[in-house]
Amino acid sequence: MPKTKKQKSSSAHKPHLSPPIAIALGSGMARGFAHIGVMRALARHGITPTIVSGTSIGALVGGCYLAGKLDEFEEWALSLNRRKIFSYLDFRVRSAGLIGGSRLNSLMEEHFSDLLIEDLPHPYIAIASDLATGHEVWLRKGNFMDAMRASFALPGVFPPVEINHRLLVDGALVNPVPVSACLAMGSRMTIAVDLNADMIGKATKPGHSYQTVAGFDVFNEHDVPAEDQRKVRNTLTQRLFRRESSNPSLFGVMVSALNIMQDRLTRSRLAGDPPDVHIKPAIGHIGFLEFEKAEEMIEEGEKAVERAMPEINSAINILLPRAMREEMEDRE
Repeated sequence: MPKTKKQKSSSAHKPHLSPPIAIALGSGMARGFAHIGVMRALARHGITPTIVSGTSIGALVGGCYLAGKLDEFEEWALSLNRRKIFSYLDFRVRSAGLIGGSRLNSLMEEHFSDLLIEDLPHPYIAIASDLATGHEVWLRKGNFMDAMRASFALPGVFPPVEINHRLLVDGALVNPVPVSACLAMGSRMTIAVDLNADMIGKATKPGHSYQTVAGFDVFNEHDVPAEDQRKVRNTLTQRLFRRESSNPSLFGVMVSALNIMQDRLTRSRLAGDPPDVHIKPAIGHIGFLEFEKAEEMIEEGEKAVERAMPEINSAINILLPRAMREEMEDRE
C-alpha cells in the first residue's frame, strides 16, 4: 500500500505517541480477501494498525499491507476467475502436497524476493504449525516470503516449508485468529478479524447447500475450457476435485473438515484471549475455494468494519490515552 499522509504521521518520528493498535487477521483460504476490505475501511477511519499478526491467508494479506503491496494484491485478487485459478495448480503425485506451489512462489518472488521481516515498518508475526510436534510457531524474523508460505501451507495441499530445521504447515491448525500474538507484542488495543464466525450461513443461503459449496469442481466446463482440463485430467485429479451431483469431492470434504476445526478452535482460543474488537464479515455462504468472488468479499470486509465502528470507537476512547487519540484525529 503506498504511503499516504495518514501513514506518515504515525512514522518513527513520534514512536511514543503512535497507538499500539494491533490487528489479528484470521485464516479462511479464499475468504481471506475480506481482509483487504477490512484494512481499506480502517484506513478511511484513520486507524492504521502498528502490530500485525496473521494466520494462513491472514498472514499473506497482513504481510502485503505492511510491505506496501496491498494495492497490487487487491488488483491480482480482482483479476481471478476459475480459469486463472486453474492455471496456478501444478499437481504433484509423489510429493508432500498435491499442489507444488512453484507457480505461486514465482508470483510472490516478483514482489517479495529477499525481503526480511525485519525490514517491515512495524512488527509482524506469521503463525505456523510444527508438523512434527504440533507446536504453534511464531515467525517474527527471517525471510518474509517463507514465513507467509509456511503460514498458508495447508496440509496435504501445499508441501511443508522448512524453516530453522522445522517442517512448518498452516497455522490454522493451532491458532486460526492469532490475538495471543498481538497481546504478546504489547498491543494496547486488539482488533480480530474472524472469517469463520458466519460458517453456518454457508448452508442456509438460498441456492446453496453443502453439496454445492464444499467441493471445487475444476472440471466444470462452464468455468474451465475442455482444452485446459486435459492438462490434469487423470484418475487421481478427477477423484480429488471432481464431485458427483449429490456429493462433495474428496478435496471438498478435506476443506470442510478444516472449516469445522477452525470454527471450534477459534471459539476456544478467543475465549481465552478475547480481542477488544471482534470483526465478523458475513461471508459464510462463500466457499473456501471461491477465489473468483474477491470483489464480493472485499466489499463485505468493508461493511463489517462499518458495522463495528461504534465498538471500535468505544474501544479507542477507553483503551488509548488522550494524546494517542488526538494524534489519530490529526491523521484524519
